[in-house]
Amino acid sequence: MKNMLFVLAVAALLIGCAHVTGGVAPSNIPLAPNSYTELGPVRGYDCVYYLFGFIPLRGGNETKNALADALQQIPETTALINITADTYAMYFFVFSKVCTQVYGTAIKAK
Repeated sequence: MKNMLFVLAVAALLIGCAHVTGGVAPSNIPLAPNSYTELGPVRGYDCVYYLFGFIPLRGGNETKNALADALQQIPETTALINITADTYAMYFFVFSKVCTQVYGTAIKAK
């Protein structure tokens, strides 16, 4: 029984998640009032995956890539307004990932 409690305690220390606020912006390009049509909410993300918490399996976790992903969610999107960005991380025994997310409202210039 003691061994099982020890294993559970070690597992609790090796597994976890975190969420960190990144930033807020009114838009990703300069816009004049009433110069666009709102298309709808979008979300883009970019992640990096790690083996054993420090060996990257591929590049990623860049805000510019998350923004590009969000811009592609709705056809004819010119820009985003009401942008927020944050990062979250998930850690497991062997595998972990860290992702940057961008949320906003897609618009089309008039």
